[in-house]
Amino acid sequence: MADPGSGGALSALELYNRVSEQGDKVRALKTEKAPKDEIDAAVKLLLALKTDYKNAAGADYKPGAPPTSDTPDTSNGLPAASDGDDFVDPWTVQTGSAKGVDYDKLIVRFGSSKIDKDLIDRIERVTGSKAHHFLRRGIFFSHRDMHQILDAVEKKKPFYLYTGRGPSSEAMHVGHLIPFIFTKWLQEVFNVPLVVQMTDDEKYLWKDLTMEKAYQYTIENAKDIIACGFDINKTFIFSDLEYMGMSSGFYKNVVQVQKHVTFNQVKGIFGFTDSDCIVQCLIPCAIDQDPYFRMTRDVAPRINDEKLEKIKQDYTSGALLTGELKKILIETLQPMITAHQERRKQLTEDLVKQFMTPRKLAFDF
Repeated sequence: MADPGSGGALSALELYNRVSEQGDKVRALKTEKAPKDEIDAAVKLLLALKTDYKNAAGADYKPGAPPTSDTPDTSNGLPAASDGDDFVDPWTVQTGSAKGVDYDKLIVRFGSSKIDKDLIDRIERVTGSKAHHFLRRGIFFSHRDMHQILDAVEKKKPFYLYTGRGPSSEAMHVGHLIPFIFTKWLQEVFNVPLVVQMTDDEKYLWKDLTMEKAYQYTIENAKDIIACGFDINKTFIFSDLEYMGMSSGFYKNVVQVQKHVTFNQVKGIFGFTDSDCIVQCLIPCAIDQDPYFRMTRDVAPRINDEKLEKIKQDYTSGALLTGELKKILIETLQPMITAHQERRKQLTEDLVKQFMTPRKLAFDF
């Protein structure tokens, strides 16, 4: 048997796929907190494969950019990214700039709209509440058709919230919680139902997980989500593995969507190869959510947040030291994490089951 890092007679495209697969394995091992020697061995093999790929292709490995000219277009109809530009797909966020991702360019590339001061002001008028600091600070910086939602609210028409979680580990970290913290605020100010989809079927297919382990992660992640403070009378959380077999209507919708999505479209949008398993992994979603939640980036001008602006000015001028800045961050995060942990401790298996039981929510539309 040939040394897997030697390249052997593999083509550049085959090596490209090997690098992608090994990269996924390294990420999975780190997520699952595997033993250090196991992670080190996987990283060593990944580096060897990247070297083999560079020798075969004459260029460094770049996610989402296979070496052959007959591979599918992964731009999804968007302008192609040139060398040196940021690279964002559902699995990878990369930038060659020391300043980080250029989110204004990203908005243009994906054809979305920037969340500007006028939109934030309108949200405050419609809801009668001060905009969440995630909006004011530019953590959530882009939208599609938000004005249509606000139009509906003004006309007293109903809508609902949808979000999801791919349960790939037993516990969620702070970054995972950010969209749910924001979603809770949206549910409160708009007073609308929320549906949370747990894509454990996807994780079973794409990660080295048993079906039982994927579902176990769903239950544990659901506890983290519920601990954000969602209203049980307005929230439904479901597992794909469990709910697909319980709801014929849900499965019919999946099949209808599946019929109208060609394999070439899936390959083009998500960058799949012919060897990837996609039959039971239909996930019609937008680009990777990671750029929205990278709190440390200077994403957009700070709006209506005098305290944060003062911290920025003081730190830039040297009046605020790094240690003092860290202290502010710790004092901000500790109460939030402590409160979340306390709420999670109080959860029972029965309460989680109630959240995940199909039922009528407290709305009449």
